[in-house]
Amino acid sequence: MSILAQGTNAQTYRLNFTDVDGNPLSIGDGRINVVVVTSKASVDKARAVGDRIPDFCLANPAYRMITVVTFETKHSAPIRAVCKSVMRHRLDSEAQLLKKRYDEHKITHDARKDVFAVADFDGAIATQFGVKADAALFHVFVFGKTGELLKQWSDVPGAEELAAVLK
Repeated sequence: MSILAQGTNAQTYRLNFTDVDGNPLSIGDGRINVVVVTSKASVDKARAVGDRIPDFCLANPAYRMITVVTFETKHSAPIRAVCKSVMRHRLDSEAQLLKKRYDEHKITHDARKDVFAVADFDGAIATQFGVKADAALFHVFVFGKTGELLKQWSDVPGAEELAAVLK
């Protein structure tokens, strides 16, 4: 099912994937999900989205941000394993940055448990979102607790704009 091709706000979606840590993730699982679908080249924009997640979402199990990194070229199984390892290392670094925000708000929760990334090696996940894997790929989707599409952007949303959708 393609979100961009068929989707409009208030339509409901059930999407499932597994992150690079082996955790099953689901849209429509009772959480509000911010999903960033990006190419490797645009992954720094995903960090910008994360930096704009409002404080009320920090360490709050009702909210989750998932970054889906789509690779434009096919990779063999050994290369996929290396790519996932690199992604896990990057998540460790992102968690350290998130921990600084947690410390500012006196949150003692392990920040690494709150960062999620999915490797999309064959473009199948991007296709579910109705986007094509290419070097310029970048989209942000916000899904409600039951999987309803609340908002989508093709660039980094402003902090106030994102907060308004997440409330």
